[in-house]
Amino acid sequence: MQRKTGRQARRRTIAVTIGAFAIVALGAPAVSSAGQCDNFDQSVCLQPWPNNQFTKKDATTPTGLRLNLLRSSMPSNIKGVHIDPTDMNRADGFSPGSYVSVRIPGLDTPAAFSASNLVPLTDMAQFAAKSAPAVIIDAATGQRQLIWTELDSQAGTAANTNLLIRPGKNFLEGHRYIVALRSLKSASGATLTAPASFRLFRDKTSGGGPRRAVMEDIFKRLAKAKIARKDLYLAWDFTVASEKSLSARVLKIRNDAFAKLGDKNLSDNKIQGSSPKWKITEVVDYTEAQDPNRMRRISGTFTVPCYLNQAGCPAGAHFTLGKDGLPVQTPGNTMEARFLCNIPRSAKQNGVVTAMEPTMYGHGLLGQYTEANSLNVRQFGNENRMIVCATDWSGMAEDDVPNAVKILQDLSHMNELADRDQQGFLNFMYLGRLLAHSNGLTTDPNFQVDGVSTLKPGYVTYYGNSQGGIMGGALTALSPDVTRSVLYVPAMNYSTLLTRSVDFDEFAQFLYLSYTKPAEHPLVFSLMQLLWDRGEPDGYAQHMTNNPLPGTPAHKTMIEMSYGDHQVTNAATQVEARTIGASIYRPLVGGVGRSPDVTPGYGIPTLGSLPRDGNAMFVWDIGPLRTIGSTEFGTPFEPVTNTPPRLGVDPHDLVIESSPSIRQQIGDYIKQGGKITNVCGVDPCRAAGWTGLN
Repeated sequence: MQRKTGRQARRRTIAVTIGAFAIVALGAPAVSSAGQCDNFDQSVCLQPWPNNQFTKKDATTPTGLRLNLLRSSMPSNIKGVHIDPTDMNRADGFSPGSYVSVRIPGLDTPAAFSASNLVPLTDMAQFAAKSAPAVIIDAATGQRQLIWTELDSQAGTAANTNLLIRPGKNFLEGHRYIVALRSLKSASGATLTAPASFRLFRDKTSGGGPRRAVMEDIFKRLAKAKIARKDLYLAWDFTVASEKSLSARVLKIRNDAFAKLGDKNLSDNKIQGSSPKWKITEVVDYTEAQDPNRMRRISGTFTVPCYLNQAGCPAGAHFTLGKDGLPVQTPGNTMEARFLCNIPRSAKQNGVVTAMEPTMYGHGLLGQYTEANSLNVRQFGNENRMIVCATDWSGMAEDDVPNAVKILQDLSHMNELADRDQQGFLNFMYLGRLLAHSNGLTTDPNFQVDGVSTLKPGYVTYYGNSQGGIMGGALTALSPDVTRSVLYVPAMNYSTLLTRSVDFDEFAQFLYLSYTKPAEHPLVFSLMQLLWDRGEPDGYAQHMTNNPLPGTPAHKTMIEMSYGDHQVTNAATQVEARTIGASIYRPLVGGVGRSPDVTPGYGIPTLGSLPRDGNAMFVWDIGPLRTIGSTEFGTPFEPVTNTPPRLGVDPHDLVIESSPSIRQQIGDYIKQGGKITNVCGVDPCRAAGWTGLN
């Protein structure tokens, strides 16, 4: 969640960073000396993407493959430096959230897109149409995958415009998929002619080399799925990374760190071993007049094993990998992670002090742990009688901003962000254990009021906002102690999120001035995602709820979405909901024209009667865009293109800030034995506390 103060602080940090990491133009961008391209798409090397042409056989991996990206084939920045693919090539497949990027001459304008009748974001049910022109099937089963298509609206010119095909639900780990494009049209309605490099295989002419056998296998599988060879414009395959490839690193550091506490059986959700060590650095008491929601703020640090290659795990550090390809801790290396806890005023009622369940809180974009002091977070703790504690999202915190800017100018450093993200997950897991352990913070006298501890051990949960909702999805999948979480305005897959967020405005300049070819930008985002999957929920979403990772309990998750969100696109939030198996509250939104979708929330089951338990999603609306005098209120639905919403009032924060009912719903869910409750009646959920006048 990003408030004005948080944005202002971040902008000051960015302003300083601009001076420290100023881009120095060295003449014209270097021409790629590509050593490995696919001639199916001759506009951008490494397209069509993703593509098994950029893999090699490896019998040691679960998929039998390993990425084989050559540095000379990778995009280069303005200094002529090609992205280093070393860490990407350790993966045994592509991202489960991979989108297809391919340049199709003639299908590069809205008119051509419309003439081709491609499945739009607003009517995803068309993916199953018999004659659908863009299809992705599971190579083993022939089952069509839920997708939507769009042209890259960021490209600037038709000549730079790629067709993008995005999954409506993440692809399955370790599965092979086939992309088929057929009967594509130009703006005039004429059928586009397939590239000669593809016709060579489609039409069974001579040549083709070793790829011939692969293509024949693709044609055979497409035929079984009733997709005729003769109609094809293009077809190729790709394989998604395995569970091991995506999660082995973070599971290694988690298991090692908890073994240091004496807990080696994490899947039983029992708090064992010893507590992490901590130190209290500040305690501030408040009178009711000073703060009606909080009686005490406690700040401190706790010690976490550091698995990065620099002492204390600073921004810019990265994993040192052992012979098994997994992180190795430098002996004795630790970091002191910051935390704060707020004891709500409701801890003492009618003179009686009660021990309360704790929840961890996750802050917004490149912020810090002190966001837990925000009014609505203090209100949440007081209203629900919970102690709210927070730490920094290392990897995506305020002190990571300079390194993030450096990375955007040379993506060879992307592993630094992904690796520190994983250290950040461990930090939160250690904070959870510190809160839940009977020998942890509950024993600290600073948590006592009238000689009674206000902290109830044995249980901990998670509640995160915006980036905290995003990163919290991965934490949920990984945590041995958190079994219930609420993700407010979350999503996953930064390669989809960035161009659809107003927050990216502050950072896009660094990326686009460094990587100056608009036609390559979709590929650049997708290359980043290969590593980002290890540091955000896109790589863990299949294990967030009922399919837990090894040594991890099952989890329950509730998603709260702000309709028309300017910062976190609703499209990616719904992909996450489908992937984790959440059910949605209906009606989603009300009023004719309030949604452009033929079926709002397509592919997400309806919740049904409440209260009940399970995995849920709620959509909250501040109302349609309207103008009173010269002032705008409400917000329209988000653009159907890969561009950010900019009209009306950003609902991102308004719901949680103005609606006690959503705070009640969150508390009802995350407490031990919690339930999904209906606080919306029979109507769509609205931010009832916001009048549009404040």
